[in-house]
Amino acid sequence: MDFIQNPIFLTMLVLVCSLIAFVAEWLPVDITALAIATVLVVLGLVTPEEGIAGFGNSATITVMLMFILSAGIAKTGVIQIVRNRLIEWGGNKPSQQIFVMGILVGPITAFINNTAVVAVFLPIVEDWCKKKNISPSKLLIPLSYATVLGGMITVIGTSTNILASGVSKDLGYGEFGLFEFTAVGLITFFVGLIYLTFAAPKLLPDRKSPSANLGSYDLKDYVSEVVISPRSTVIGQTLKSSEIQRKFEIDGLEMIRDGSHFAQPLSDKRLQAGDVLLIRGGRDELLSLRDQRGLDILPDVKFSQSLMDKLNTGEEQIAEVLILSNSRLVGSTLKEMRFRQRYNATVLALRRGEKLVQARLGKIPLQFGDLLLVQGPRDSFTGLQTTRELLVLEQRETESLRLDKAWISIAIILGVIVIAAFDWAPILVTALVGVLAMIMTGCLKPGEIYSAVRWDVIFLLAGLIPLGTAMENSGTTAWMAQHLAILGGGTSGIILLIIFYFVTNMLTEILSNNAAVILMIPIAAGVAKTLGLNPLAFIFAVTFAASNSYLTPIGYQTNTMVYGPGGYKFFDFTRVGLPLNLILTVLTPLLIAWIYGL
Repeated sequence: MDFIQNPIFLTMLVLVCSLIAFVAEWLPVDITALAIATVLVVLGLVTPEEGIAGFGNSATITVMLMFILSAGIAKTGVIQIVRNRLIEWGGNKPSQQIFVMGILVGPITAFINNTAVVAVFLPIVEDWCKKKNISPSKLLIPLSYATVLGGMITVIGTSTNILASGVSKDLGYGEFGLFEFTAVGLITFFVGLIYLTFAAPKLLPDRKSPSANLGSYDLKDYVSEVVISPRSTVIGQTLKSSEIQRKFEIDGLEMIRDGSHFAQPLSDKRLQAGDVLLIRGGRDELLSLRDQRGLDILPDVKFSQSLMDKLNTGEEQIAEVLILSNSRLVGSTLKEMRFRQRYNATVLALRRGEKLVQARLGKIPLQFGDLLLVQGPRDSFTGLQTTRELLVLEQRETESLRLDKAWISIAIILGVIVIAAFDWAPILVTALVGVLAMIMTGCLKPGEIYSAVRWDVIFLLAGLIPLGTAMENSGTTAWMAQHLAILGGGTSGIILLIIFYFVTNMLTEILSNNAAVILMIPIAAGVAKTLGLNPLAFIFAVTFAASNSYLTPIGYQTNTMVYGPGGYKFFDFTRVGLPLNLILTVLTPLLIAWIYGL
């Protein structure tokens, strides 16, 4: 039983259990990462100081600072300036639209976090699709893939690159320069964009109408009109005091009295005989409401106008709202978050990938990427637009942006880039100065820096870094590298490079890309060193493979973000992404070997 005390055995056990936990998704990935760090400390595989060292790691801090700098760019409307070029140059052909969109967003994501870029461009592309009368499904996967490709142009393009740079430093191979792998990144970006330009229009179907419509949500059976009959027990009560919304799990959307329409909030309106309520609820709830409270259900023929017109009047608005990864709604239900009271708006339906949910919405735990169909007063959407937890998929009004600060924020970002590029100061230092400059110049308000940070990513990185430390301290990395080197001893360097790229790429599809980097870089570098190959080439291959994730909507966060808004099916991503993955699996290692040598 001595093998149970063996550090390598314990580390491998934690590693296997970690992989299972990530795949099973018992907990959010950031909580899973923290649990891993805790287990490592309890087992004595890392010291308590090493267990929390991830929070002070330069890579973690740099990622946090880049989130804040990206927010400064977004708040000053810099990305919005690109919108006019998109409309002007896009034309009417899908291939031209994809190419122009890629050329515009790719360079931006080389310096700004790509999830922030997709969050800004989603409403822009949706609005563009409405004007051009084309399906958003033709453009949203290409938008996501173009930002992923663009993120590999520089070290600060993604959090994965920054983490890989930190791992490389810890292994003794030094941090990456800002443009360390730009040559490879630019070539793969243009090859990928050319592929998307010609292949995506043919491979992507028209999954969704150019404008959000209720027909795609099948709401006819879930939105009905009821009339307060003279025998009703709710006469004289308000919707709130009658508790019919809470007890029967329905939502009041509108009240009609003597031809006058009353929009939300309706909770304090006293009900009278003859009042007509437009409500959202299932057939069973409506029947219970009729039998227990004396409300009559009006037949469908009573709809004198389309359901969309009823819900989307001059005072009322209906729109799709995307739940972002840093939202407090993730893991909670609409009922727990008191969504209707908080935002003065009602959720009519929920789309989760291919799945459409209409019944018992208040009891369903929400997830990142869920798309909510929301209805409420137009003023309510101002609050929805300003929160960083939700994204309204319609063009954001620019009045709330600090457009007069746009050139200041650009100058700050350029300063951060130039100083780091010439190695006058580390990227961590220049980013710190850049964040301070954003606040001092008014590009960002002090309170906004906290909401700008993707804390789930920060906790994920902080929790995973101790796993790399444990693998190194216990000798697990050296043990795995030694045995893999024996297996690959008779294989050429370029084939090994392709194998490591492929394995990392597959791991990214089932784990997070950051987890793939933590696991694979030490092993790849160890194998290369044992075989007398260039470790840096293998580190670069793993770094590229960890981010170039195109097979599934869950392999990369930007893919998840466009899943619902595009109305996609799961295998739409595979149909477009598999050929791109195969191209890059061969091309990227060849470029790395050619430019950096083996």
